[in-house]
Amino acid sequence: MVSLTSSSKVSWQPTITAKTNMQSYWLNWRVFLCVFWVIVTIVLSCLLIWKYEHLRRKHARNGRREMSQDVGAILYDHETWKPCLKGIHPAWLFAFRVVAFFVLLVLLIVNANVDGGSILYYYTQWTFISITIYFGLGSLLSIYGCYQHHKKATGDKVDNVDVDSELGTYGSNATNQDKSLGATKDLVHQYAGTWGYIFQIMFQMNAGAVMLTDCVFWFIMVPFLTIKDYNLKFLVVLMHTINAAFLIGDTFLNSLRFPWFRIGYFYLWTVTYVTFQWIIHACINIWWPYPFLDLSSQFAPLWYLIVGCLHIPCYGIFTLVMKLKHYVFSTWYPDSYQCVR
Repeated sequence: MVSLTSSSKVSWQPTITAKTNMQSYWLNWRVFLCVFWVIVTIVLSCLLIWKYEHLRRKHARNGRREMSQDVGAILYDHETWKPCLKGIHPAWLFAFRVVAFFVLLVLLIVNANVDGGSILYYYTQWTFISITIYFGLGSLLSIYGCYQHHKKATGDKVDNVDVDSELGTYGSNATNQDKSLGATKDLVHQYAGTWGYIFQIMFQMNAGAVMLTDCVFWFIMVPFLTIKDYNLKFLVVLMHTINAAFLIGDTFLNSLRFPWFRIGYFYLWTVTYVTFQWIIHACINIWWPYPFLDLSSQFAPLWYLIVGCLHIPCYGIFTLVMKLKHYVFSTWYPDSYQCVR
């Protein structure tokens, strides 16, 4: 069982409030209402994703670029590995991602060694694993990007490619309006492939999840534990700090976009975790990792609704971070900044 506190003081541990593997625990109005919240979240998230991802694939297949929020989900291959400022070599972004990946991986291994497999019960650890995978995949994409950058520097037309069989490209027949959207005039950019879009989705999903876990930890759990005179473990504090630091650092370096509709993936990520917890507790009588997940409380539906609503401001915080980045860099380096606003 994961303990948030050190052994020098009284340790806080989750407690079992009711037998979770009993039929009576699940067949009541509280559970039905919570299930209703989850189903509504799944439906709305899937509709949101389907609408805009479908529109993105449609425009990608037609090879068109338009000044519209509806196609803001379009991602180009170079945006996954190219820094946002022209003066920064892609190798610097690669180095940052590699360092972040290995630091997070080491922390994850140390935490697993200290607390065992029970870390998988926690949403924080799910998010930590996800962001570690994000930096690992980002490192691989940056290796590819450095190779592409090197070929371009040596005179090879690496971007002058045929139409991608799945997503397509836009080429020399692009209009002046197309070129004004940020495309380099003398190059032909390729739409990102499957791994590029997976990387983009993980970026936005992790952005919301990191904000949610860190805000809950620092603004709810830390004050509560401090009042109760608990002493937090250094490893726990570090893991709830360094994840956001690395992600924000990558945000200010990369060229990725942040279309709002991908909050749907953030919601689905949380729903997956909640469903996992329900399945585990339906099979085994075990403690809840977070008290607000406990369905035996008469306030459980309210807690589920509140946590669901918290996703919006947490995602909004990172949206503001992106807007700050655009404003600062476009003001300080107007000729060098190359992200799509």
